[in-house]
Amino acid sequence: MKVIARIGLILVSILLILAIVVAVVGTVMVRRPFPKTDGSISVPGLENEVNVYRDEYGIPHIYAENQHDLFFAQGYIHAQDRFWQMEFWRHISQGRLSEIAGDATLSSDIFIRTMGWNRMAENTIRYYEENEPEYLKVLQDYSDGVNAYIEENRDQISINQTILGLVNDPWEIEPWLPVHTVGWGVVMSDNLSGNWSDEIARAELIKELGEGQVASLLPFYPYDDRPVMVPTSAMPDLQVEEGESETAVPTPINWANVNTTLVGSKPDLSFLGSAPFVGSNNWVISGEYTASGQPLLANDPHLGIQMPSIWYEVGLHAPNFNVVGFSFAGVPGVIIGHNDHIAWGVTNVGPDVQDLYIEKLNPSDPNQYEYMGEWQDMDVIEEVVKVNGGDDVTVEVKLTRHGPIISDLKDNVQDVLSMRWTAQEPSRILQSVMLLNEAQNYDEFREALRYWDVPSQNVVYADTEGNIAYQTPSLIPIRKNGDGLVPVPGWTDEYEWEGWIPYEDLPHLFNPEWGYIVTANHAVVDEDYPYLINLYWADGDRGQRITDMLTEVIDSGRKLTADDMARIQFDSQSLMAADYQPLFAGLSSNDSQVQAALERLRGWDLQLRRDSVPAAIFEIFYYKLVDNLLADNVGADNVSDVHSRVFMHDMAQQPGAIWWDDLNTSAKETQQDIILRSLSDAIDWLGENVGKDMNDWTWGTLHTATFPSAPLGQSGIGIIEAMVNGGPIPVDGGPSIVNATSYSWGDIAAVTGHPSMRMIVDLSDFDLMQTVIPTGESGHPFNAHYEDQMPLWQNGQYHPMWFTREAVETAVQDHLILQPAE
Repeated sequence: MKVIARIGLILVSILLILAIVVAVVGTVMVRRPFPKTDGSISVPGLENEVNVYRDEYGIPHIYAENQHDLFFAQGYIHAQDRFWQMEFWRHISQGRLSEIAGDATLSSDIFIRTMGWNRMAENTIRYYEENEPEYLKVLQDYSDGVNAYIEENRDQISINQTILGLVNDPWEIEPWLPVHTVGWGVVMSDNLSGNWSDEIARAELIKELGEGQVASLLPFYPYDDRPVMVPTSAMPDLQVEEGESETAVPTPINWANVNTTLVGSKPDLSFLGSAPFVGSNNWVISGEYTASGQPLLANDPHLGIQMPSIWYEVGLHAPNFNVVGFSFAGVPGVIIGHNDHIAWGVTNVGPDVQDLYIEKLNPSDPNQYEYMGEWQDMDVIEEVVKVNGGDDVTVEVKLTRHGPIISDLKDNVQDVLSMRWTAQEPSRILQSVMLLNEAQNYDEFREALRYWDVPSQNVVYADTEGNIAYQTPSLIPIRKNGDGLVPVPGWTDEYEWEGWIPYEDLPHLFNPEWGYIVTANHAVVDEDYPYLINLYWADGDRGQRITDMLTEVIDSGRKLTADDMARIQFDSQSLMAADYQPLFAGLSSNDSQVQAALERLRGWDLQLRRDSVPAAIFEIFYYKLVDNLLADNVGADNVSDVHSRVFMHDMAQQPGAIWWDDLNTSAKETQQDIILRSLSDAIDWLGENVGKDMNDWTWGTLHTATFPSAPLGQSGIGIIEAMVNGGPIPVDGGPSIVNATSYSWGDIAAVTGHPSMRMIVDLSDFDLMQTVIPTGESGHPFNAHYEDQMPLWQNGQYHPMWFTREAVETAVQDHLILQPAE
């Protein structure tokens, strides 16, 4: 026994030693990419010394003596904290993911190359080379800073690189180029202005259900019940040339002959916010209604959940350039924030800037298409996709006058789809960002946005003179005919674009008489506006709720404060629940669980808080209600495509609507019948998925946020995912809620979209600015700043975002000096 015990002790000792070695090696591997943030570094390419001060959250303020060094240093610091994110993003934008991930992403790369995201970025670079070389210099200065970091750290960029290099063949970390920065703008533009897939979905629904039923199920914006950002009457300077309008007789389309199967597959960009109901909020309040007497500005863009955050907080300080706010890793400047005189915030307009055209192919020549009665030659180009661990794949891309053919060309019989998009024009958005960062007043702000070509944003503004304003920028097409809802004939000129809405006629406000401006992706303009921007906006619930909360305080005579802005940003009241709660009043059930649920719903405050039981009951009830209301009419597979919150609001007020009757039964069901059935179904679902005790059915039990890191965070390997992902954490909010933590229809309750940052700016004192991001500044797992802001974000809290040098240096935790290499 003694020998066996001794052998066991030896084995245990060996295992302990091995565990310690593995732990030490693992720790070294994980920590090796951590950047140096204190002391000094000699960096080739700098002209003068640069000081980088970081606060307790690792947020850097960069102080440079000239703008070359400023943007160089920003590139260097971005790469220190986020180069893996930058590396992954640039491979997305160029359609080169397969160089990292192998053939798993080949289909996505084929799609991206066909759409031409890489060609669009190159087109913009040519524009800067030929027309605006000073902005190309900004891009190059930034790129040089990134490359200085790459040269120092090529083999220790990220633990992600190390792990992927063990699974697949190592790939070359290439120098950063200006086209990589511009390419990220193309990716964001597709995400924020892409409605081409909606056109295909609507066309497929029309094929199956008929145009009348689709129109009934997908109503337009409820102008009578929800706010409008910019009433036409508030734009007295609107100039529209009067002329005779001609409406062509629609050209008939044989939908059965249209090939809607895509080349490749759209990449999974859910981390940007492709989930339903993702939107954004911002608003600005005149000093007339604030305690300080100066404007207050708030912003919280809603994008897809991810790790690290899509935003990077930064301060940029140099002669004639003094700006603080939120940047994208990979992009110079500040996208949202403030300088010495002005502050601004953005939400997505969502204009219809993509059109699909049905192209007729020549049966005798697959490289020709019909236009105005003649066969036109396509431009045919080859894109070569390199595949990690596999052979190169050559993609043949065919270009028409409208853009690339995106249908999978399997034969020469069916009509195919090509796509026109404003991003096919050179984008001057970097120029706009630079001018915006330097703008000192309203006129300069508005001039800066003249160059914000795509994606279109609702930009709110405030300045230290007390002014507030709003501007819609970007290229928005004027169509000869059509409304952009479905693909249109490309063989005729009836549906061509005839130019852009003049910038002076795009929606804008300056010091509106009502004293505040709210944008939440709801209708920008009313039905009197003379141009088509879009027919489908967000449902208006968030815009209505924010407006109601602001006017409640204003009407009371109390002055608004930053605390009010924070309270509004974290508000989780459901206006959908507000419509359905009264309908529970007259209901009863012999089922004790259903009756208990009814009683909880009747006394609920309508807030989707994570500790709320009725919040969970209502959200699952709503999910079941939509299915019970629509599946019998449209088929279970189509429910998510036809689900409209505007329609569901209407149904609460229409007890006699035909949709309440279940076509699968011989009885005639009523609104009350379907509500009780849906509530019973929700009770069953919660019992199966949470447990039998209703007290355990809190919203936070279901509604959790996991922050996935791309691509390892979705690898399916638990230990890897635990290393790189953040969460899960229970959260408040839900879809179409001001605190917009939304979820996908197919995976109910699990958060896919979220407030990607929150910002409050007090124009009376920029050192009072409050901000938060969901994760942290660092993109390195296990770094102290990888997820240190998560508890603040989860609980509706903020940290200070300093502006003055005195405040920055008082709060400093790390001080890095970047010195020019001799």
